[in-house]
Amino acid sequence: MTPFEYAWAAWAGAFVVIEGIALYRRQPGDTLSEQVWKIFHTAKGTVPDKTTRARRFALLAFVSWLAVHFMTGGTV
Repeated sequence: MTPFEYAWAAWAGAFVVIEGIALYRRQPGDTLSEQVWKIFHTAKGTVPDKTTRARRFALLAFVSWLAVHFMTGGTV
């Protein structure tokens, strides 16, 4: 394995540990999903402000690009 493969495996392992602890604790705001919902103003009960539309668009644009990027093998 290359150093980058080890680094990505370590990153994935850290994610599994952090998310696992968050799920075990069951405290609001601990999981990655809850953080994303909070940051991008998609959580239930979020009061919209001047940046809400831009935040949501940024999330949509990134997730859309990422899906296309993965599905096309990086040609897009």
